Amino acid sequence: MQHPTSPASPVDLDADQALGRLAALTVVDVRTPAEYASGHVPGALNVPLDRLGQAVPALRDAAARGELLVVCQSGNRSATARDRLAAEGVPALNLTGGTSGWAARGHALDRPAGAPVKPVWAMDRQVRLVAGSLVLIGIALGLLIHPAFQLLSAGIAGGLVFSALTNTCGMAAMLGRLPYNRATTCGLPLDTTLQRLRQG
Repeated sequence: MQHPTSPASPVDLDADQALGRLAALTVVDVRTPAEYASGHVPGALNVPLDRLGQAVPALRDAAARGELLVVCQSGNRSATARDRLAAEGVPALNLTGGTSGWAARGHALDRPAGAPVKPVWAMDRQVRLVAGSLVLIGIALGLLIHPAFQLLSAGIAGGLVFSALTNTCGMAAMLGRLPYNRATTCGLPLDTTLQRLRQG
């Protein structure tokens, strides 16, 4: 049975609301595999945001059986995922505050067996580090070598403004493809995850 979300229906759940309904929800974590392995909402399945299009048919099947809850680190990527799914006719809820908010409320996080002891940085932290570093490099090269290098800093600033206006992040998408964000033996392969979503 479909569970459409009407305009008056909430599209977000906070951590406490989600905890109370967890047994009835299909939870989908849209972070990178390495982020997922560092700790996730119990029972969550990992479908990275950049693979969401491939997962739409399986997520549609899951949504036909009950409500979907999409989760990320802070709630931003999962809000994007919820909106993309809505555009495909797949209703979903977003966990406000994400995994960080969940943990801050004292709720337990699961970690796969064999997960690295040192968790990978959250994607928003990685983006801040890379963006800030590139801005500083552009300024330094502009002062030391040639002013044209300051265009690098301007480009990063423009990218951040575009990211805020469109609620997308090209830098996060690129960083998500790096080996340390992708490589993990702790989660299920995406094909196995999609099979579980299809079968329930």
